[in-house]
Amino acid sequence: MKDFFKRWVLHNFWLKVLSLLMATGLWLAISPDQEPAEVAIRVPIEFSHVPQGLEISSTTIPEAQIRVRGPERLIRELRTTDIHAELELADAKPGERTFDLTAQQIRHQRDLHVVQVVPGQVHLSFDSRLTRDVEIHPRVTGSFVAGEQIGRVLVDPEKITITGPRHHVEILDAATTDPVDASGTRTQATFVTNVYVADPLVQVVQVTPVRVTVIMEKTTPGGSGH
Repeated sequence: MKDFFKRWVLHNFWLKVLSLLMATGLWLAISPDQEPAEVAIRVPIEFSHVPQGLEISSTTIPEAQIRVRGPERLIRELRTTDIHAELELADAKPGERTFDLTAQQIRHQRDLHVVQVVPGQVHLSFDSRLTRDVEIHPRVTGSFVAGEQIGRVLVDPEKITITGPRHHVEILDAATTDPVDASGTRTQATFVTNVYVADPLVQVVQVTPVRVTVIMEKTTPGGSGH
C-alpha cells in the first residue's frame, strides 16, 4: 500500500497539483456562467449639477434603453439600479439644448460593456425658476333644497405659493381645489380639500389643506337671488 501511495500519489506531486489548478482555471474560463450574454435595460436619465435657479421645462423626459454585454452570471443578476444614465448640466442655460447620450454617460460595473444607448441624443428645454403667490379658486358643486342657493364661498388660505419654470408660472392665473360637493347644505358648511395646479411642471411650495366654507342664502321669489 505504501509503494502504491508513493508511486501514484507522491510521484511528481507538484506537477499534478499544477495540472489540477490549470484544469480548474480552464473549466472556469469555459464555464457557462462566464459565457458572454447581452440584455437591454430601461432606466431613467439622471441629471447632475443642475445650476441653481434653473428648471427643466420639457414636458416629457425620455428614458434610456441601454444594451450591455458581459458574463452571463452578471447579466442574470443585473438590476436596473446597477446602471445609470447621467447627463451633466453644470453649464446649462435658459433655452433649448441637445445633449449626446453615449457610453461615456453610462455608469455601470467594470465587467460590463455598453453595446448601445437609445436614444443617442436628448433634447431639453430650460427656463429660469419663478416663485409667486396666486389666488385659490374653489370648485363647489351640489344640489340644494328649493328656495336656497350658494351665497358666498370663502377659502382659507386665499392664496398659495407656487414655483416652476418662469413661462409656466407667469401664465398661471390661479390654483383651484378638488371639487367640493356641498349638496344638502343649509345655512353654511365648511369642507377640507386639496389645492390643485393643472400644470405638471408647476409645484406648490408648501402643501397645506384648504378649508372651503359655503354660505347659503335664500333665493328671491321670481328671481335667482343676488
